[in-house]
Amino acid sequence: MKTIKFFLSIVLFSSASMVMAQSYHTYIDPFIGSSGEGNVFVGPSCPFGMVKPGPDCDVSSNSGYSPSLDKAIYGFSQVHVSGTGGGPKYGNVSVMPFCGPLTKVAQESLRENELAKAGYYSTTLKKWNIKVEITTAPRVAFHRYIFPKNSEKGVKLDVGSFLGEEPIPDAREAQQFVGSEVEVISENTIRGYTRIRGGWNNGKAYTVYFYAVFSQPFLSFGTWKNNEIAPLASYQVDDGNKTGAYIYFGPTSADTIAVKIGISFISSLKALENINNEIPHWSFEQVRTETETRWEKLISRIEVDASATQAQKTMFYTALYHTMLMPVDRTGENPLWVSGQPYYDDFYAIWDTYRTSHPLITLIAPAKQTEIVNALIDIYKYDGYMPDARSGNSNGRTQGGSNAEVLIADAYAKGLTGVNYHAGLRAMLKDATVPPGGNEEAEGRGGLTDYNSLGYVSDNFVRAGNRTLEYAFNDYCLAQVAKGLGRLGEYHRFMNQSDNWQNLWRDMEHNGSRGFIMPKDAAGKWIDSVACDMSNGRKSYVAYSPVAQEWPICVCWWCGFFYEGNSWEYSFFVPHDVPTLIAKSGGNEAFRKRLDTFFDANYYNVANEPSFLTPVLYHWIGRPDLSTKRVHEIVDKNYRATSNGIPGNDDSGAMSSRLAFHMMGFYPNAGFPYYLITTPYFKKTVIHLENNRTFTIEAKNLSPKNCFIKSAKLNNQNLNQAWITHEQMMEGGTLIFEMAPVPLEWGKELTPPNFR
Repeated sequence: MKTIKFFLSIVLFSSASMVMAQSYHTYIDPFIGSSGEGNVFVGPSCPFGMVKPGPDCDVSSNSGYSPSLDKAIYGFSQVHVSGTGGGPKYGNVSVMPFCGPLTKVAQESLRENELAKAGYYSTTLKKWNIKVEITTAPRVAFHRYIFPKNSEKGVKLDVGSFLGEEPIPDAREAQQFVGSEVEVISENTIRGYTRIRGGWNNGKAYTVYFYAVFSQPFLSFGTWKNNEIAPLASYQVDDGNKTGAYIYFGPTSADTIAVKIGISFISSLKALENINNEIPHWSFEQVRTETETRWEKLISRIEVDASATQAQKTMFYTALYHTMLMPVDRTGENPLWVSGQPYYDDFYAIWDTYRTSHPLITLIAPAKQTEIVNALIDIYKYDGYMPDARSGNSNGRTQGGSNAEVLIADAYAKGLTGVNYHAGLRAMLKDATVPPGGNEEAEGRGGLTDYNSLGYVSDNFVRAGNRTLEYAFNDYCLAQVAKGLGRLGEYHRFMNQSDNWQNLWRDMEHNGSRGFIMPKDAAGKWIDSVACDMSNGRKSYVAYSPVAQEWPICVCWWCGFFYEGNSWEYSFFVPHDVPTLIAKSGGNEAFRKRLDTFFDANYYNVANEPSFLTPVLYHWIGRPDLSTKRVHEIVDKNYRATSNGIPGNDDSGAMSSRLAFHMMGFYPNAGFPYYLITTPYFKKTVIHLENNRTFTIEAKNLSPKNCFIKSAKLNNQNLNQAWITHEQMMEGGTLIFEMAPVPLEWGKELTPPNFR
């Protein structure tokens, strides 16, 4: 058999199999995913950091960034998201150094010599030859500006600036200005706030307070309101207009000016408190080193051997980095309620991240994942529902299911301690039984009345197809937690409901495969064609037509039967009952042909999440070698250590975390306590677990020729199955693969467990 050539490249194994004493954070490249549709944030951030200061050169960009050097930087704002799609959020408290008199509020410059590393960003503003350097603590940004000698040095703080102001492609997702205030309160300090509403999640107004402390006293200052400059005025009250302040240091002052900008969602005094707690000194390098150390502590928990190429290491460690940029830890910064529980925000969205990002966080930093799950439960307690997405302290928007339930089930299945599972079950039951009312995109389950009465969501509701499928999976997750807590009534009810996906399974054929998820009306009648409103500029969706025998594969985002996918993709989405899916598809051989057609006919969309699990579904028919083949084809074709090296939006780290798992050679099915094994990219991977144990994966004789797993041993015992449990991994030990040039019998007999 012809060898499958699916590796980027593998260097011959050296005498030193692991490079133990090195700085893994140096492999992080924040520019990966900054071009194309990746939308990653390129500025510095701490892991799960609330403050993300960085350059803004495109008001319609989610991250504020554009790789085009023709796009001028107009400021460096302190709060951003990373990798998201849809309308922008944040971009608040913009700071811009400049030289010369301030004759107008707008000041911008092209850039050169741009550099980004873990915890550090720098560039030179060409217009004035000012070098800008930025690092950050979790809640405080630290800027350093190096001006030309003897220049008239100025800095402006634009409190009215933000990302995503109309016009943007979808006006519903624009941010809107509410108000701002700014005050120069001493010879080196400025405080204020900005209040914005809207954005992708259509959220309520949020307020970002700041306190800025400069390293030198000002020579002069002024403020402005609605672009009207007011020299010497120290205060601009919030009357619904955009405000800002500017300061001068004069040509005889030091050429290097530093500023610490504390951020808070509570008050300006809390922002000052954050400065005093996190950066009480003026050592820029100390802050940078502390942030590097934070990243090193986390990502070095997974070490790969010396045979990995530079590109592979860069891709892998940057993927870990992107996974831990969001959600953000705002414990103690919740303006809505006081609680003893952690508070996390910027779930943007769990629909994207539950599949791989949170399982990866569970593996690397389970204590963090425990905090995240408890934060979701606390949001339910005080806000009424757990979010599927949340930003700016507001729930919204749901894209499909109520997927916070998957995070609770995943934590339960993997034995995370410290989670209040009884409260979590109450939150899950609220999602499953109480319609959200009003705006069904904000939280809960849209179309729930249909789902609970008909057993599916009818065409009376948009996204009826993926909602039905996802609610069925969410019900399975709820049932498993209920069973573990001894709530057998809820267990049986929701296990029965987890079969509801079958109510939209239509016995029809397309391209050699039979059975697809298709729309029904409320009377139970199959619908042969559905068209979408094109007024919002999205693509239309048309369902299968038995008359025309056509199968359009274009999709709609918010207005169609499916979200970010088509029926070929979603008809594989039954992660909780793959054996039944295989049986309804006609058995193992028919299912294999269906999978092959899906990939070979290009129905697979690598840039969106609905098909994340599909490449490894071959495991359920005893063909892990075919799962490996598809996984490596996907990685090799779509991921690179370049600025356009992420397919589609990174989706808050979802695309990156998928890559990290595939490169290590095992993959989660979220909500379940096992990982599916495929051929790794590394000859050796060492995972340093938070419980102080170590789990090592070795692939002996791995090469482009020897690319199939011949046999496996776990702690010197034969492992004949192509999956391993989370518990086995947490116990520590060694998993050793013997590699072969052709697929053999390994992993064909024992398919993944089915927890029914």
